[in-house]
Amino acid sequence: MRALLVSAALLLTATGAAHADPDVAKGETIFKKCMACHAVGPDAKVKVGPPLNGIVGAKWAHFEGYAYSQDLKDGAAAGKVWDNANLNDYIENPKHLAPKGKMAFAGIKSEPERADLIAFLAQFKPDGSK
Repeated sequence: MRALLVSAALLLTATGAAHADPDVAKGETIFKKCMACHAVGPDAKVKVGPPLNGIVGAKWAHFEGYAYSQDLKDGAAAGKVWDNANLNDYIENPKHLAPKGKMAFAGIKSEPERADLIAFLAQFKPDGSK
């Protein structure tokens, strides 16, 4: 687990999201802003948005059964993945990457908060386990 957090910190730094030591516990608190629409963990289900298990490194529009916006489907067709840079950009301003996307969220403007949130999400495997 510590190796995963260190890797997330290094990747975030390498992608321009400079936050020396992302805090998973803070990320869990920040995720409360997302919980109205998204879920994580073994029992995660579709809400307004898809579950976010395994999101870090996943292909765009990857969750079967969720009706993604055309922007995200086009990104998936182009081979885009939710790497740290794309997640950071999307979480800051969802309309930047998906102008016609469904996500009605203003974004998280604080770079350290985004890094903490991504570190929190990075611990979830596609099946929801950590």
